[in-house]
Amino acid sequence: MAVTRFHLDVEVGQRRIRLEEYLFDRFPILSRMYIRDAIRGEKCEVNGRVENKGKRIRTGDFVEIELDLDRQTAMIPEPMPLEIVFEDSSLIVVNKPAGILVHPTHRKKNGTLLNGLSFHLNQHTDNGSIRPGLVHRLDRETSGLIVVAKDLNTHRILSRQFQKKLVEKMYLALVEGVLEKQSGTIEGPIGRFADEKRWGLKTDAKPSETRFRVLGARSDTSILELEPVTGRTNQLRIHCASIGHPIVGDTSRGGRTFEHLCLHASRLKFRHPKDGTLVDLTAKPPEWL
Repeated sequence: MAVTRFHLDVEVGQRRIRLEEYLFDRFPILSRMYIRDAIRGEKCEVNGRVENKGKRIRTGDFVEIELDLDRQTAMIPEPMPLEIVFEDSSLIVVNKPAGILVHPTHRKKNGTLLNGLSFHLNQHTDNGSIRPGLVHRLDRETSGLIVVAKDLNTHRILSRQFQKKLVEKMYLALVEGVLEKQSGTIEGPIGRFADEKRWGLKTDAKPSETRFRVLGARSDTSILELEPVTGRTNQLRIHCASIGHPIVGDTSRGGRTFEHLCLHASRLKFRHPKDGTLVDLTAKPPEWL
């Protein structure tokens, strides 16, 4: 076991989040259970003090933690078809189908995108040295582009771009009804209702903003291009439903039944971590479009 002590300076602009969430984002190659155990075992300090997983970290904090990066994770390599949109030595971008989990959970250990990527990235190596690191996430029922880092430095740089809102993300959605306006902005604070275990508009929650543009319409549905200015959980679903046009397939918010959610991450634009060149990628349109 090769334990390393990591020293992390919390970047300017980092939103206040729980210590465990901050570490999950920084070390995506490790299982959440392992990171929680490290915190519980007093292997983690914030500003020189041992803290629990719920400690809220902020810009300027100094985090130290002892971790073994060779620790076995839940990312069991598993062959699966992947639609690769871009790949080089630093990162890979794939077009994820609807219905596929992005990463393993304590209930589901295989059949996820990271299982497939772990196999793809290491099929020609003997030691499984490349471990896919999630930079952002898509819901299980959402299809489209997702970028995954091949090393910790790439993950750190890309994560910073996402945190500072330097990444352009665009989605396509099929929604119920025909909108009166051809473009506009949807605003409404989004938070979690703990008792009901759901996310929705909440007066005391964080402000949220989504820009929309109508690309086309039929008698009872419209195709929207959506840009999430903020990145709240289920933001696009919640905001579309809030203006009376839920996404088709989002039955919990008034959308009609469909084989999956009609929401597709269609475009990603970011700076390459190595040389700063602009990477502008577009996913193949989904069949429902």
